[in-house]
Amino acid sequence: MRKMLYKLFQGDCLDVMRGFPAARVDMIFADPPYRLSNDGLTCQSGRWVSVNKGEWDRSEGLVADHEFHLAWLGECKRLLKDDGTLWVSGTYHAIFSIGYALQLLGFRILNDICWFKPNASPNLSRRYFTASHETLIWAAKSSSSRHYFDYDAMRAENAGKQMRSMWSIPSTPAREKTFGKHPTQKPLTLLRRIVSASSRPGDIVLDPFCGSGTTGLAAVEQNRRFIGIDTSHEYLQLAKKRIESVRLQSDRVMEAAELYIAN
Repeated sequence: MRKMLYKLFQGDCLDVMRGFPAARVDMIFADPPYRLSNDGLTCQSGRWVSVNKGEWDRSEGLVADHEFHLAWLGECKRLLKDDGTLWVSGTYHAIFSIGYALQLLGFRILNDICWFKPNASPNLSRRYFTASHETLIWAAKSSSSRHYFDYDAMRAENAGKQMRSMWSIPSTPAREKTFGKHPTQKPLTLLRRIVSASSRPGDIVLDPFCGSGTTGLAAVEQNRRFIGIDTSHEYLQLAKKRIESVRLQSDRVMEAAELYIAN
């Protein structure tokens, strides 16, 4: 009987992560709340829609938001193996606080990637530049970490040339939302690249804000084990459907991720 390649947990990421043993995770991708739900409006598919995504996306103030980042990033550091790495995605609303928190906690920032979205929504107010990118921070656990980077895979993906820190990847296409929608769903192309670049087959990948499960999808596709955490039962069910739809058909049996988080 084929064993599971992933494990999903419902709950607050801090509570769930505190129950895991230290230094078991190889790579973490995190897409924390951007704190953009402020009762404003934005343009989507040519019409005005609310920016509100849920109570989980409301800011509690600069100090409280920064303390939250310090807390969850601290748990991520505890869970990472000594040579493990962490990716965080965000906009200017949160990414500067996150970058500062990473440095306070002793992470070593390896790269900041500009993820350019060529199909970003227009700015109808005509008072600002059109927001069309997010920042990805890639960080090693400490200054002494010997992190993994698949240079050859990234070069091959980039037509034999070194891959630069500016990535042009469109926002999530409709075909990736056939099982349902998440308001901040990341494109599979983005997560495939991240997982491929910084983890090996068989590694454990963790996403503490897994939402619709794109990280898990990319991880399981590429023979990694995945642990996902989210507060929403609805989104975890969506993640499960998406991951199950592409589970590897290999005959090779891998240990379940749940075995690696048991004390």
